[in-house]
Amino acid sequence: MKLYMKQKVFSWKDKSTIKDENGNDRYFVEGEIFTLGKKLHITDANGNEVAFVRQKVLSFMPKFFVDVGGEEVAEIVKKFTFLKPKYLVNGLGWEVKGEFMAHDYAVEKDGTPVVIIHKKWMTWGDTFEIDVADGTNEVCALAVVLAIDAVMDAQAASSASFSGGSAGD
Repeated sequence: MKLYMKQKVFSWKDKSTIKDENGNDRYFVEGEIFTLGKKLHITDANGNEVAFVRQKVLSFMPKFFVDVGGEEVAEIVKKFTFLKPKYLVNGLGWEVKGEFMAHDYAVEKDGTPVVIIHKKWMTWGDTFEIDVADGTNEVCALAVVLAIDAVMDAQAASSASFSGGSAGD
C-alpha cells in the first residue's frame, strides 16, 4: 500500500496529513509544542490515536521510541558515524538503508524491504511517498518513518546550532 505524507509549510507545530493512493485522508500527525524532546501523535481518520513517537532527551545521539497501542514497539537510534548516517530500528528487527539526505531509503527485514520512502521534489512543503509492503503493519511502518524523519531533523538542528550561527550573523 502506498501512503503519501505532506508536511505543512507554515505551522507552529509539526502537522502532516497521510493520504492513501486514492487521495483519502488515512492518518493525521500532530506534534506537541513546548515540550522537552519531540513528540508526535498519529491518529486515524476517526481521530483515534494509533501511535505515539517520542524523543529521548539528554541522549548523545538522537534516539526515538515508537509506541503502538500504548506499548513500546521500536527504538530508533542514529549511530555515531563520520561519513554516512546509519540508523537502527531495535525491537522490530528492521534495518534502514539508502540515501537519507535525499530522503530515498528503505526499511528492510532480513534483506527484504518492508517500507520504501521517496521524497517528491518540486512540491510546496515536503511530500513523501511511503510504500508499505503487503503484510507489514502500516501503523508501525509509518511511525518508524516519522521517527527517522524526526532523527534527521534533530540532527540537522543540532548541526546548525553547533556551527555557531544563523544567517544574520
